[in-house]
Amino acid sequence: MRRLPPLTAVEAFVQVARLGSVKAAAEELALSSPALSRRVQAMERFVGRPLFARRHQAMLLNSEGEQLLARMSPALDALSEAIEQVTGEADIMRLKLGVLPLYASRQLIHRLPSLRARHPNLHIDIDTAAHAMARLGEGLDAAIVLARDIEPPLYGRRLGRNRVVMIGSRAMLEGPDALREPADLARATVLLHRDMPENFTLWREALDMPTLEPRAIDLFDSGQLMLESAAEGLGVAMMLDFHYEGANDPRLVSLFDNEVESHLSYWFVCRKPALSRRAVRLFHDWLVEGIEA
Repeated sequence: MRRLPPLTAVEAFVQVARLGSVKAAAEELALSSPALSRRVQAMERFVGRPLFARRHQAMLLNSEGEQLLARMSPALDALSEAIEQVTGEADIMRLKLGVLPLYASRQLIHRLPSLRARHPNLHIDIDTAAHAMARLGEGLDAAIVLARDIEPPLYGRRLGRNRVVMIGSRAMLEGPDALREPADLARATVLLHRDMPENFTLWREALDMPTLEPRAIDLFDSGQLMLESAAEGLGVAMMLDFHYEGANDPRLVSLFDNEVESHLSYWFVCRKPALSRRAVRLFHDWLVEGIEA
């Protein structure tokens, strides 16, 4: 059997890789920073190459480190699961997840059976209340949020990029009052989310039509109600393509070919130490794998 690196070195490598900091990983493992650095160096000596790019107060995986972590993670999860089975700690893993209602209903719930099949002991408490990021570590383990970016010290993983699209009912494409080009919005009602009021301005500026004004603008605090209102012909909704495609509603159509990149994206976010919890890590890896696929 081929010789393996010390488990302490493997543990140090994984923690630094996931937290991005020797200091944070040392605190998580109750070690001094120099002691943790020596374990990381032992791992690098064992594989015979650097695994991190050193930055001021940060350590980022290089390409070799990313490949090693990707290949080791399934084995480490299997080892952890085996130990939990033997010690009787594998009955239930629970994740407290904050998630926006529209993302939960259109992008998450229908995919959760595949997660349950893969990890039957993982259970998720879903919380759709507002201000999820502010409640991380205080009632929530992780969250899926809509944001421009995620500031340190939180961990954030972007779940793809989104474009702003104009959607409405199929009836809006028919008859003498059909909406055939963006200028026709002057006689239409535009539906906007209160948290994304800039979407219309962003869209019209991308079309070089800065003076275009709709007949009226109606504000909503629910993406689900925006979709339903647009489908019923109450107005033209400015939504992320993510929402439109996820709706899979035959009553809805994309009205124009014009799309602009949104300033906002969905992110998986948690406190960095939470990634060492198996429930958080398993959900994160499954979610990212599905997005990349």
